[in-house]
Formats: sequence, structure tokens, C-alpha cells
Amino acid sequence: MANGFVRALGLMSGTSADGVDAAIITTDGESVSAFGPRHTVPYAAGLRARVLAAMAAGEASPGLDREVTEANAAAALAIMAGQHVQLAGLHGQTILHDPLRGRTVQIGCGARLAARLGVPVVDQFRVADVAAGGQGAPLVPVFHAALAEGLGPVAVLNVGGVANVTFVGDGPLLAFDTGPGGALLDDWVRRHTGAPFDAGGALAGAGQVRHDRLAALLDHPYFNRHPPKSLDRNAFSLAAVEGLPAADGAATLLAFTVAAIVRAATHASPRRWLVAGGGRHNRALMAALAAVLPAVDPVEAVGWDGDALEAQAFAFLAVRSQRGLPLSFPGTTGVPVPMPGGTLHLARPSETCHL
Repeated sequence: MANGFVRALGLMSGTSADGVDAAIITTDGESVSAFGPRHTVPYAAGLRARVLAAMAAGEASPGLDREVTEANAAAALAIMAGQHVQLAGLHGQTILHDPLRGRTVQIGCGARLAARLGVPVVDQFRVADVAAGGQGAPLVPVFHAALAEGLGPVAVLNVGGVANVTFVGDGPLLAFDTGPGGALLDDWVRRHTGAPFDAGGALAGAGQVRHDRLAALLDHPYFNRHPPKSLDRNAFSLAAVEGLPAADGAATLLAFTVAAIVRAATHASPRRWLVAGGGRHNRALMAALAAVLPAVDPVEAVGWDGDALEAQAFAFLAVRSQRGLPLSFPGTTGVPVPMPGGTLHLARPSETCHL
């Protein structure tokens, strides 16, 4: 494409493990000239259960790897019709993230997906960073910075299963996982009501925060570590809220997410907080954040699509990977030097996968 811009597809399955987001953008890996369609394909109930079980075990089978690849293919093919896509970025589904021990595992096979889609695919975005001593996460900050150019000092807060923040200002990028996003609350709500999440924050809004339990949750060594730092979905447990009424447990877990974000806010002074991810749909969470942080808005307030942002980011990162540009930086993952990454798979028949 003229001027080095590429029509790229990004595929993202987050720590909430609820499905695959797909999005198309036009980018040169440094800026975005156009946003294309986006689409979400929820995981079937059985597949989500198998993914969550694999997360709990910290390992996955080749069969699950193939299932996740097919779920990504379905999401991609749903929006590729009539679109001139030249490259795809496959994040895959994180099953294990333990950078302190030099391990990060994302399932989903780029080689198989490239054969299915007929376009080159970049996958395994985090491996090089972790191998070089970085956290391997978050990787989205360089995309946040590209979008936020000209907005002044802002914090981009993504509240998925795990929450992470990018501080964009005049200095080097700073980014890290703040703590739990919605994963603990989702697990609690599913256990007590059968619902997959606390829609609108209704259950949490009906409960009382138990401050003794909240203090126990915040007494976790993660919060004493200096950023950059990152988390596995299962780094925290529900043990501290066991035995509470459903609404009080939900209120306390939501307060935990907010308190962790407030602690993260001590590392910078943004004038505005822009919230992405599923958490921005939780009215109780957004109200709690607005009560303690300056100028809290969903990312739609500046024209971004909060449901597509991470999928768009992996389209952007795929182009950066292909061009040898860094994906991560000392201030985003703690890697010693700006680090390129990703593995490129050409569109040809292949069954060579990492599982």
C-alpha cells in the first residue's frame, strides 16, 4: 500500500477468556490512517470452560490449541470478506504468564491460521521480551501512545480480566498491570449467580465493601513491586472474600480493582483517564473510579472503540513486528532495551505449531 501503510487484521483473546475480538486497521506501525470493521465471536461455553481449566492448570493440549486457532479463524473470516487484508496479528489465548520464571504461554497457532486465512500471520509477540528479561506485558502501550498523540498527559486504563495502565506524556512510556480487572469478580458472580459477569455492576452496587477483607486482598506482595510489572490472571484468589454474602463479596472485589488502580496512579500525574475494556461497561466501577481519579471517561469520548482497542493493537504490533520495530520498551515491560518480537508465518499449508 502507498506510503508503507498496510491493511492489517488483529485478533485478541483476553484474560477474561470470553471470546475472540477481531479488528482491521490501516497502519504503517507508527500511526493509524484508518479504522476498519471489527467483530467479536464469543467462545462456546464448552470451549471457555476448557480454556479456564487450562489456565488453572497452566498448560494446554494440542487439541485445545487447535480449537482456539479455529475460534480465531472464525472471527477473522467473519470480517475479512470484501476486505483487502495483507497481514494478521494473532495474540492467542494466554494460558500461563510467569515472567519472573521466564515463562509465558499463548495458545493459537499462527502457522495454521495463516494457511486458513491466506495471509501472513505474526504470533508469539511476548516470547522475545520475556527471554530478554522483560515482563512480556503489557504490549499495547505503544499503540496507546500512537493514538493518544496530541492529547496531553493521559492515562489509558484497560480493565479486562487483569487491568493495565499506560501513562502517555512528554517522557518515556510507563505501563504496567495495576492488579485485577474483572476476572475475580467474574469468577465470584459465576459461582454465586451463574451469570458470566456482574452486568452493569448491579450485584456489587447492592453490597457493602468489607474493609477488613479488602485490606487482606491489598496485602499482596505484587503491590510492593515497582513497575514495570505484570500479572497472571490467577495471581489473586477469592480466599479473602470466602463466606461473604454474594453482594458484599462483589462490592469488595470491585473495590479491590479500584484500590489497585488508585495505587498505580501514584506513579504519574495524568490530567485524564481513558478507560477501555469490558470494565468500562460496569457502571458501578466507572462511578467508583470517577470518585477517586481526575476526568474519567470511556475511550469513546476521544473517538476510540473500547471493544476493539486490543484487537486493533495486535494488528498494529504485527506491522511493527514485520518491520523490525520495537514492541516493548524499558518503561513498559522492564526489558533492558527496546525489543522487537513476534514470529512471522507465511500463508502456506503448514501444521508446524508450538504445541
